[in-house]
Amino acid sequence: MDRDALTETCLAAYVIPGTRFLDVRRDTVCLPSGREGEREYIVHPGAVLVLPLLDDGRLVLERQFRYPLKQVFIELPAGKIDPQEAPLVTGQRELLEETGYQAAEWIRLGAFHPCIGYSDEIIHIYLARGLQAGQHKRDSDEALVLFEAGLDDCFAMVQRGEITDGKTIVALYWLEKYLQGLWLPQT
Repeated sequence: MDRDALTETCLAAYVIPGTRFLDVRRDTVCLPSGREGEREYIVHPGAVLVLPLLDDGRLVLERQFRYPLKQVFIELPAGKIDPQEAPLVTGQRELLEETGYQAAEWIRLGAFHPCIGYSDEIIHIYLARGLQAGQHKRDSDEALVLFEAGLDDCFAMVQRGEITDGKTIVALYWLEKYLQGLWLPQT
């Protein structure tokens, strides 16, 4: 299939004022049909999710309140990429900040786009092994509770609807395939 036949071209761009964390934009585009349309979307700095794997095979997870849905979620450590920061550095920083752990080994398993209909966000997935416990360095407005669970227990939580966070679910399946030797890490 010819990808050019599906491409939309930006004719004019408008940044919606009043946002701090994310840029909300509205573009006028030329559609493949030649007609004009509008696209609203969020420009996101990108994020990194870390799979902190303890020597005994359990993962370090977090319980954290998420305001948009006003409930506590079970997640893997993750955070947004700061300006000019490499994804690996983000992962290392977020793991230390949120959990207090540092890792001797970092493996990039891949990346995915969680919200292609309304955002340009990309989430990089790293496996962190050889963990050493230490003191967390959480932001003053960050409250979370750490706990540990095996991969099978995590999948059971997904099945029971206890883990519904999309990035965590994707990363757990990615880890399973990697540990089974079915998927190679991405560079």
